[in-house]
Amino acid sequence: MSDWIAIGALAVVGIAIPLGMMAVSALLRPSVPEQGKRTIYESGEIPTGSAHIRFNIQYYMVALLFLVFDIETVLLFPWAVVYRPALEAGVPMLQILWPMLAFVGILTIGLVWAWRNGAVEWMQSPRAARRKTERDQL
Repeated sequence: MSDWIAIGALAVVGIAIPLGMMAVSALLRPSVPEQGKRTIYESGEIPTGSAHIRFNIQYYMVALLFLVFDIETVLLFPWAVVYRPALEAGVPMLQILWPMLAFVGILTIGLVWAWRNGAVEWMQSPRAARRKTERDQL
């Protein structure tokens, strides 16, 4: 039962400290009401136009691909750390290599699929195409 009391006390302290800090800062901070602080943007800029604009889907595709391969490196690191000690412990090399090769192979298939579908190729803007044509004509 004493373990639960310790966990409960830790939870109370973990909640009380941030709440106490917020209460103290609310009491001590200066209050300077200003119209610029009430605007939508935190920088005080006056918004112009609509907030609903279309972004190029390629930004999201590149971000998703980055996340996939970033997670791949995070998952490869622990395997790389235990690779040599496992070999020294007598584990067969194929037994160590096979899961990671399968993982990297699946990711490679995904990258090839994304590449074939044009997820990693940027569309050229008409302005850039015009400039390239003008440069080639010179």
